[in-house]
Amino acid sequence: MAAYKPVVVQACPKLGERITQDTLYWRGYKTPVQIKEFGAVNKIDFSPVPPYNYAVTASSRIHIYGRYSQEPIKTFSRFRDAAYCGTYRDDGRLLAAGSEDGSISLFDVSGKAPLRQFEGHTKPVHLVGFLSDKYRIFSGSDDYSSKLWDIPSATEIISYSEHTDYVRCGCASKVNADVFITGSYDHTVKLFDARTKSSVMTIEHGHPVESVLLFPSGGLLVSAGGRYVKVWDVLKGGQLLVSLKNHHKTVTCLCLNSSGQRLLSGSLDRHVKIYSTTSYKVVHSFNYATSILSLALSPEDETIVVGMTNGVLNVKHRKPEEKNENSQKKRQPAYRTYVKGRSYMPKQEDFCVSKPVKRVLRKYDKLLRSFQSSKALDAVLEPPIMLHTPEVTVAVMQELHRRGTLRSALAGRDEKQVNLLLTFVARRVIEPRFTPVLVIVADMITDIYQPVVGQSAIVDKQFLKLQQAIGKEIDYQEELLEVLGMMDTLFATFTKKRDTCLEENKSNGVTEIIETNRNY
Repeated sequence: MAAYKPVVVQACPKLGERITQDTLYWRGYKTPVQIKEFGAVNKIDFSPVPPYNYAVTASSRIHIYGRYSQEPIKTFSRFRDAAYCGTYRDDGRLLAAGSEDGSISLFDVSGKAPLRQFEGHTKPVHLVGFLSDKYRIFSGSDDYSSKLWDIPSATEIISYSEHTDYVRCGCASKVNADVFITGSYDHTVKLFDARTKSSVMTIEHGHPVESVLLFPSGGLLVSAGGRYVKVWDVLKGGQLLVSLKNHHKTVTCLCLNSSGQRLLSGSLDRHVKIYSTTSYKVVHSFNYATSILSLALSPEDETIVVGMTNGVLNVKHRKPEEKNENSQKKRQPAYRTYVKGRSYMPKQEDFCVSKPVKRVLRKYDKLLRSFQSSKALDAVLEPPIMLHTPEVTVAVMQELHRRGTLRSALAGRDEKQVNLLLTFVARRVIEPRFTPVLVIVADMITDIYQPVVGQSAIVDKQFLKLQQAIGKEIDYQEELLEVLGMMDTLFATFTKKRDTCLEENKSNGVTEIIETNRNY
């Protein structure tokens, strides 16, 4: 009896992943540390001065973490309700935060009780920040107003009520101590100057604005809202430079690295995208477990901290650079050591001893060897195989068709199994490497289960999806044939013109020769 030959799976070339300097750099972070907070993390802010502690605002408290600590080293919990937007001052000595009751609290990092309380907003305050002169605070609230406060006297300096919806984000200019920017759910971004009584610039983002960011130079502004991240030129009156749409859900937070050459954006689609600020193309991406609400990068780019909707804080630290200056490299064996004897050809008098190789068969091969066609097909219809190695599923189907048992393996299935089969066929039938086999499979499934059409809404839906997929593929093929016809016509025209030019050149040459002979 001949030995069983395993199913030959068609091997297709795989495109290698493009490895760039950005890929190597952003992969150089350790496995993340997970810290559970009491509620959704709405703000993360790093201290601008060493040792670069960071403040995490969640629920009704603000926790201060050290760079490598997994427990808070300090907690501010003197809030009557939820706290928002805990932000450090540029010298790292003061911390300001808004709250659900409309008040703003100012804390000394070394103390516990608030140094100042600013009252004036009538609804929750989601935006708090310091101007670059360190003596004034700006705020934005759900009462549609933006206010400027004096720290020493704890009094309101000026109030702006130009927004028509919640004011949820903002930032201050580091170049001009009187300029700050606010973003609102009324789809606008407004630039204010403390020396004027109204905004000096209004930018229409087009979606509710979730986050704004000003470049250190003060010339470029980034706004995030909806699925879009937009870059504006402030010096040209708010001219749109580029609009990025790389996220699938709302973008909630923005961040710049220390050099300003990379822009990071976090979204509800669980991804953090990293853009180059020269080309504005995505150079790397991080994937997280749940939707992202806040994001921060330490001043030395050593730590990435991400806050999520489920209250989990994800902290990544850079791996320390390995110093190989003093360590001596162990000398590796030469290449010839590994290939020694591989090309040796046995002589006639040599006695060759072959070691039997034990062949391990896959589950579907064992079932095929015992002629269990239906169970072999079930084995390759498991989700991990269908999703990650569809070529194995198609190879088994092709082997069953060669044996003539494919129809019997497809028959006698319940609603769930037919739904699984049709889902796989509808998804993969348009791939050229699978089309010849899956067209036969689709034809057999249609013939076998045609009498039960209309009895199951799930199966009917999958049949409609299969019909739509094949219909779209036919339309694409027809369009491609039309394009090929146009190209053939163009190539034929170019060929005729070239032949005509050659004939004219030949005839002109003959005429010139005859005329020259006559002159002689």
